[in-house]
Amino acid sequence: MQTLFVRRSVPVSLGAGGAAAIVLASLATPWAGLALFLSMAVACIGGVLIARRLAEPAGRAAQVAVGVLKDRLAALEAVTPELKAYGLEGWAAEQAATAAADHDQAQIALTQAAGWMAAWQAVAVALAVALVVPASAGAALPLTALAALAAIMGIEAAGGLVAALHQNGAAAQALSRLDTLLPAEDRGRTRAPQGHAIVLIGAGDPLSPPQRLGLAGPSGVGKTTLVERLIGLRPAPSGELCIGGVDIADIAPHDRRALFAYAAQDVRLLDGSVRENLALAGSADEAAMWRALDDAGLGQRIRAEPLGLDAPVGSNGERLSGGERRRLNLARAYLRDAPWLVLDEPTEGLDVATEADVLTALQARLVESGQGLILISHRAPPMALCPLTIRIDGLAADGRVRLASAKRAAA
Repeated sequence: MQTLFVRRSVPVSLGAGGAAAIVLASLATPWAGLALFLSMAVACIGGVLIARRLAEPAGRAAQVAVGVLKDRLAALEAVTPELKAYGLEGWAAEQAATAAADHDQAQIALTQAAGWMAAWQAVAVALAVALVVPASAGAALPLTALAALAAIMGIEAAGGLVAALHQNGAAAQALSRLDTLLPAEDRGRTRAPQGHAIVLIGAGDPLSPPQRLGLAGPSGVGKTTLVERLIGLRPAPSGELCIGGVDIADIAPHDRRALFAYAAQDVRLLDGSVRENLALAGSADEAAMWRALDDAGLGQRIRAEPLGLDAPVGSNGERLSGGERRRLNLARAYLRDAPWLVLDEPTEGLDVATEADVLTALQARLVESGQGLILISHRAPPMALCPLTIRIDGLAADGRVRLASAKRAAA
């Protein structure tokens, strides 16, 4: 993205600059215009060859190296307390230094490629002037001078192509990395659900808001996988879940996501303010934000901050405790306007009193909003909110979840 507009403007700038230069050179003689055209063609061909031979491989290597360096630094930063506790600061520094050295070598190669491309451009300028000036023989001296300047201008126009080619390898590598991280969604399946009712096939009747469903089972059996399929974060096999009478495999993921407010078990926060993290759920005024924080049991803690909602949370919430990060994640989900609220281990790590307060507020919020609830938890108090509990037994050979049992609480 950083170089996208520069690279996309190259054909236009090259065409406009080149055409203007050739016209100006032709004012001296037609042969001068032809000589400049040939010089520009040679300059472009040489630039392309150097780029493919040197710049593109170097750019790809540099992009990979900077990604490795950032990943390594982020991974080390995430375990800083453990590194200190085990006396591994020196090892961590060596890991970072190794990645930095690889990055430096890749940047050196990319800079060398840029040097060769600049040298070729200088040669092309000299070649153009050497051809255009003799080709202007017989023209008036001012027109000959104009043709020489046009030769320089034409090669400068071709220089934009050289600059773009220098970035192409890095840009292509970055794009392929994004494609890996964010694969294109299948837009061919566009059946719209007829309502908000959810059916876990084999588990009984459809459930609609404000009904509540608890998903139980040991760790690793597929509860989170099932939820992430439901809300469009993972590819969904057919014959497992339906929304509004339509198999979720036939509903575009972005259409499914609009139906759910999600608080994941693995909490991720922006390195920004409380307000910025809450705003990820959508537009909300301050009153709604404070209400969500209060219901999540975090309002008093944030009010104690001098900056209030603008208090920074640090990298991935490092200024907050684990329980506070989880409650900020919960408050964010509260702010999303969606028929279903999906909570994955929302009270994990909370003390008994805080958990009780959070669940009391959650119960009141659900009654008031009319949202449906899909809850994953290993703890009895949160599961008590759900009249229907389905136990997950694992994943079958075809990738779909296996259901062990379904249980309704006594009325």
